[in-house]
Amino acid sequence: MINKDVKETRKQSITVAFLLESNKTRLQLKSLTGDIGLTKEIKDKNIHRPGLALAGYVQLFRSDRVQVCGNTEMRYLDELDPVQREAALERIFRLDVPCVVVTNNNVVDDLFLKVASRYKIPVMLTQFETTKFVYFLSDFLDDQFSPQTVLHGSFVDVYGIGLLLVGRSGIGKSEIALDLVERGHRLVADDVVMITRKGEGILMGAGTDLVRHFMEIRGLGLIDVRSMFGIRAIRFQKRVELVIELMEWRPDEEYTRTGLDDEGISIMDVKIPSVELPIFPGKNVTVICEVIALNYLLKHYGYDAAKEFTKRLESVISEKSKQIGERAIDYFEHDFE
Repeated sequence: MINKDVKETRKQSITVAFLLESNKTRLQLKSLTGDIGLTKEIKDKNIHRPGLALAGYVQLFRSDRVQVCGNTEMRYLDELDPVQREAALERIFRLDVPCVVVTNNNVVDDLFLKVASRYKIPVMLTQFETTKFVYFLSDFLDDQFSPQTVLHGSFVDVYGIGLLLVGRSGIGKSEIALDLVERGHRLVADDVVMITRKGEGILMGAGTDLVRHFMEIRGLGLIDVRSMFGIRAIRFQKRVELVIELMEWRPDEEYTRTGLDDEGISIMDVKIPSVELPIFPGKNVTVICEVIALNYLLKHYGYDAAKEFTKRLESVISEKSKQIGERAIDYFEHDFE
């Protein structure tokens, strides 16, 4: 069962060094000022373009954000004489910005680097065009500053649907996940699932760097799913779309029979559809998990079996009320069983 009191965490800052190392290859970043200012902290996930500040308007300048200088800023600086250019650069560097990234492989002259070094501001260069760079960097910073929480369970991609299996320790979550993998589905994480809230209503699940795709099977020990079943049996992250809560079968307990109830649970203020699945020895839970995923797909594409059956039942009741006394069963023509 998901702990209702689970706490979310949110990263408060990252260093410029971490930003540089994490994006050397992906965003082709390189430092033009060496190790200067790499320990400075970035505390805001948003990005700022300093064009107006370079021109003199600093009232709305966000000095706590990563500054991106594209063609517009660099062309403007090129048109200034050295004295004006130095004054414009000092106008933003003295406000202690975390770092400056110059895009489009624009030429960064010695004066630019001299003023940046004076205020210990790291300057980086990328060959990406500004729009593309801002898109990818925004995505990276959003990942770093998004709220996270840790849940105990098994997370599997079943027919493209992210199923999060939860329940008490020892109930069989890992065994069900392993059975699903053996049937061709993909393991995302087992035991420890990191949940990240992206945007307003999207939860992404992934494993930890330590555990990755290892699983603990009681009585057997640790196994490596990637090595055993191949690269097709795993994925590194998946959207959490459905929660299946495993619980022991109790004869005196009432369980959903029609599926008309729109049940769900809240994880970090995001409502996720959920299914309470009673289990007992001999019950084919793996197949039921597959059916749950397929039923979710049908609902996603506009077909709800429970609602469809209700409409059909109401229609039949309405028709039968008009045909009182008539034959209730229509046999197939020429079928003489």
